[in-house]
Amino acid sequence: MPGPAEKATEQDRRDLIVTVARELAEAEGWAGVSTRRLAERTDIDVGDLYRHFADLDALLAAVAVCAFADLAADLAEAHAEAAGSPEGAWPAVASAYLDFAYTNPEVYDAMLALTPDLALGVGGVPAAPRAVFAELRAALTPLAEGRDPDTLAEVGWSLLHGVVMLTRGGRLRPEGQEEREVLIAKRLLRWP
Repeated sequence: MPGPAEKATEQDRRDLIVTVARELAEAEGWAGVSTRRLAERTDIDVGDLYRHFADLDALLAAVAVCAFADLAADLAEAHAEAAGSPEGAWPAVASAYLDFAYTNPEVYDAMLALTPDLALGVGGVPAAPRAVFAELRAALTPLAEGRDPDTLAEVGWSLLHGVVMLTRGGRLRPEGQEEREVLIAKRLLRWP
């Protein structure tokens, strides 16, 4: 009787590999992700894994792109929930961003620390990272007040990313976490 991977389409297999790699990374870190372990957990032959992903770096990039799409969806949902309240969009989007980053630390690293080819401003960047930027820009555009919305979005993203990485690295006072997040979301880039 064929296993679940044998009945799946090629895209289903690729998606399964990405999902399992993501789960393994979150559970054990990226060091815990190997082709042998992926083959065992997906019931896909190691050779087939390499047919879908040339190496673990290619798989890491696929996980990152998938995660960017998930983050973009979370940001869009937060923005939609704040509809009708332009001044509420940035706080909602900032909160959704931080929630995602803290809930998915290994995947977040794949997105923003381990895949330099996914940087904005580099040709050929997939749509998903651009969608995250677009959601941040959309939430911040009402706050632009004569400033360039792209630059404001870059600064907003930089603030969010910086607080995530410094917090995760234990470099900021834990008791100041909530105040920092309120400052970024509601005061620093406040409604004009």
